[in-house]
Amino acid sequence: MTRLHLFDLDGTLIHGSAAAIEISRQLGVEREIHELEREFAAGGLSTARFAERACALWGELSEAQVTAAFEGAPWLAGIREVWADIRARGERCAVISLSPNFFVERLLDWGAHAARGSHWPSVPFRDPVDPTGILTPAAKVRIADELCAEYGLTRADCVAYGDSMSDAELFAVLPRSVAVNADHHLSGIASYAYAGRDLREAYELVSNRG
Repeated sequence: MTRLHLFDLDGTLIHGSAAAIEISRQLGVEREIHELEREFAAGGLSTARFAERACALWGELSEAQVTAAFEGAPWLAGIREVWADIRARGERCAVISLSPNFFVERLLDWGAHAARGSHWPSVPFRDPVDPTGILTPAAKVRIADELCAEYGLTRADCVAYGDSMSDAELFAVLPRSVAVNADHHLSGIASYAYAGRDLREAYELVSNRG
């Protein structure tokens, strides 16, 4: 059976952190980004407004700093191995994240078939963020449907992996899902739950099941 495995990034593939936090660490604005994160989690910011304010914090961001943020992030163990196994089975894997595309798309080199993030201007920034290019939780469902159409699959063939409220809408429409180090937003709607730092263990919950 062919499957499409859909992975969230922040808090899921990256343990206890997020692309925005790792980027901000490189620029010395961790406190400011944590304040934005708290405001967003409380419902005080839209994803587009969060991106606009984060972009203002990252005005001096360079490609070298993006690379350092990516390489220094606390990734779960076993990501490449899981994606290699998915490919060996003839299945598909994709990352769908609200984080900037210039960070998310680096995961294509790790073996993801697709990596979709919010559309940001190129680094170093010369243009403002276009709010229409910033993804929302609902956009994860839309992108999943687009990938299904591209690969000749349906929602019934999908497995989602996520950790928070940004994944809840996707979990609600798919038959199989794995809550990875998740918060209360996914309680009761995930098929399986995993707590730990190795993606291989989370993947095993679904890899050998019909």
